[in-house]
Amino acid sequence: MTPKIIGLTGGIGSGKTTVANFFKQLGVPVYIADAEAKALMSRSKIIKRKLLQLFGNQAYLDNKLNKPFIAKQIFNNEDLLKKMNAIVHPKVAKHFERWVNKQNTDYVISEAAILFENGSYKKYDYIVTVVAPKDIRLKRVMARDKTTVKKVEAIMNNQWDDDKKIALSDFVINNTDLENTKLQVGNIHEKLLKSITKP
Repeated sequence: MTPKIIGLTGGIGSGKTTVANFFKQLGVPVYIADAEAKALMSRSKIIKRKLLQLFGNQAYLDNKLNKPFIAKQIFNNEDLLKKMNAIVHPKVAKHFERWVNKQNTDYVISEAAILFENGSYKKYDYIVTVVAPKDIRLKRVMARDKTTVKKVEAIMNNQWDDDKKIALSDFVINNTDLENTKLQVGNIHEKLLKSITKP
């Protein structure tokens, strides 16, 4: 039986990775789309060739993906971001498909930041959205990425607001207190297992 696919999403700084790790602790396989995309951008010769055509020779330094350069290029440049995603996303989707087929569980989690924004939310069996107040999210990202309020807010402005995401989600996790978040993950895990294994 092919596992059910659960989309896990949330705005920047909401704590998707924390939630993903709690699911992992429960034995659920988790696919982090962003990490896999970066790995493929470094590994795939086809992607590499196309990114060099798109961004020029600075896209790679010493054969390694030049993340700061690319981040700077796509920052506030929606057209360039779309072109890059059109190169990377289809490859990630194929890689994910192969990964799912190797899993032997009732369900798997696919963690992706822009699951609603790019329309891919329609292909999931269930969606879990992680939310947290904006001020908490800003603090988290600024501490994690050593960045500015302006830069974090620019990313936030490219993402749907929480209300819009919640309306299309099956489950919502309020991630402000770790213990409480862990409990919420446990409850969702139980509900998912029940609904998937129901005859």
